[in-house]
Amino acid sequence: MSSFSNAVASPDLRPRPSAAYRWLVLAVISIAQGGNYYIYDSINALEGIFKDQLHFTAAQFGWLNTSYSIAALLTLLAGGIVIDRFGARRALIVFGALCLAGAAITAYQGSFYWMVTGRTVLGLGAESMIVAVTTILAKWFKGKELGFAFGINLTIARLASVAADNSPSWATSAFYPHGLQNPASWQGPLVVATIIAALCLVMPMLYALLEKRAEALYSLGQGGSVDELKWREIFKFSPSYWFIVGLCFTFYSAIFPFRQFAIDFFTNKLLATHGGALADAATQLAAFQQAGRFSSLLPFSAMFATPLFGLIADRVGRRASLMALASVLLMPVYLLMLRADVSLYIPVIMLGIVFSMLPAILWPSVAYVVEESRLGTAYSLMTFLQQIGMAALPLLIGAANDTSHAGIGNADGYSLGMWIFSSLGFVGLAFSLLLRKAETGPNGHGLETIVAKTA
Repeated sequence: MSSFSNAVASPDLRPRPSAAYRWLVLAVISIAQGGNYYIYDSINALEGIFKDQLHFTAAQFGWLNTSYSIAALLTLLAGGIVIDRFGARRALIVFGALCLAGAAITAYQGSFYWMVTGRTVLGLGAESMIVAVTTILAKWFKGKELGFAFGINLTIARLASVAADNSPSWATSAFYPHGLQNPASWQGPLVVATIIAALCLVMPMLYALLEKRAEALYSLGQGGSVDELKWREIFKFSPSYWFIVGLCFTFYSAIFPFRQFAIDFFTNKLLATHGGALADAATQLAAFQQAGRFSSLLPFSAMFATPLFGLIADRVGRRASLMALASVLLMPVYLLMLRADVSLYIPVIMLGIVFSMLPAILWPSVAYVVEESRLGTAYSLMTFLQQIGMAALPLLIGAANDTSHAGIGNADGYSLGMWIFSSLGFVGLAFSLLLRKAETGPNGHGLETIVAKTA
């Protein structure tokens, strides 16, 4: 009995996995997450085609992401339980299978209710898959390596978003399988998304093999803990936390729902100076492809600018002030997009700056104002409320575009929706000024003053 106890108590003297093995794991799970991001953004280029071929309204198109966010709200409550009970390795496979199923269901039939079902299934798997990937990264990477690994993971995922927005350029044959003179295909791009979605299942299965092999050879970490939402703790947070949550709700509601409608808006804005619906097929395709490139500038710029803004915040502090700056930039962005005498590059670059500041400043700020023991609840609640905004805004913008008859030949019809987006900048400014006031007062947590120590 004593020898058995000694064996159990003895430390694991096996080595950590080699650097090459860890980076292979990182590549595998990041590609899986990239497939996840691609599926979510795969519908961005399809609003006009859905209207023409499937007779969708803008509000119905908005439901495709609203249903995703509603499902994501449910998984935020249950996904962590699945990961804790079955382990991140098995959970990753289950969530990846749901992502693939969601993509396949969406592509199978051009029915509104069928597609909403597919996007709901995707929402059940996608957000929990991201949580599982985060848990796995913490198992394989420690210390300074972990931050770099997260950065690489996010970069690969955002490259998938860039690819989805640019799909009218590199997958033109899927959009127009019978040539430009014939109607575009609603199904072809979704079939491409389903093929890419297979990565969400194949890569987790490959990861499972890599982890099983590693368990026999190496000493592995225990993995990261899953953020848990404990409702009884939400009344213990400071005003600064709630102002940050308000900023998160505002900015995510202003940016991600816009991306869903952006390619259709950009396409019709570009065509407005070339005859609108009377433009020839080649001109319409060129505008469609250019619109995808404009939309992709947001995730593409964030890949490079987010680390820069993180460095700036660490060097100068002033985090609440930087969020006020982001709000000021957000206010005119959507109104500038409506103007015929302003190049779209100007407001898109401004929006890219705001988009880059979110993960660099907003999310790390929570750790300054919330006790470490409550961070899990703080981040879970923030994500939960963020998804509520991302569920509501697509319906609101879709209804606005329907009311104003926005579309090809009526680029001015997008004005109402753009004013709604722009108004969120004013709300964000109010939250950021309240945050700055709280943090410069006697009960501040250091958001405006804490900087990284230098030698």
